[in-house]
Amino acid sequence: MKADQTVTLNLPATADYVDIVRLNLYGIASKMGFSYEDIEDMKVAVSEACNNSVLYAYGQEGGLVEVVFGVNGEELTITVKDEGVSFALSQEASDAPTLHNKELHDVEIGGLGFYLMQALMDDVRVASESGKGTQVVLTKRLTRSEEKV
Repeated sequence: MKADQTVTLNLPATADYVDIVRLNLYGIASKMGFSYEDIEDMKVAVSEACNNSVLYAYGQEGGLVEVVFGVNGEELTITVKDEGVSFALSQEASDAPTLHNKELHDVEIGGLGFYLMQALMDDVRVASESGKGTQVVLTKRLTRSEEKV
C-alpha cells in the first residue's frame, strides 16, 4: 500500500459491527506485510478500543463509532473515536505503564483493556474530553524479519 492513505469507517456503536472493523484491519495490515501474530494482536487491541465505545459511550441510546486506519509508510495507526460519554481513564492508569506490583482487585473495571492495548501495540494514546467523547489512537510499526522465506 502507498504511504499516507486512510480508510474511514462510520459504524453503529453496537457489538455486531466490531467484526467489520476487525475484517478491515486484517485486509489493510496483511497488504502492508504485517505478520499473522501482529495482525492478531492488533485485532485484539482494536476490539478492546471499539468495545469501550460500544459499552460506555452511549449507554442504551446508540450512536456512531468512527474508525480510521492510517497507513503511513511502515506504520499503521488505528483511531477509534466516539462522541458519547467519556470513560474516566484514571490518572493512576495513565501513569502506570504496566500491571506489575498491582493486585487484580486494585485494577479498575474496564482498566484491563487499556493495559491490554498497551501490551499489544507500539503506542496507545487516549484523549477523553467531557462532552466531546473519547478518541483512542493505536499505532503498530511493521517489523521486517531478517529471514527471507
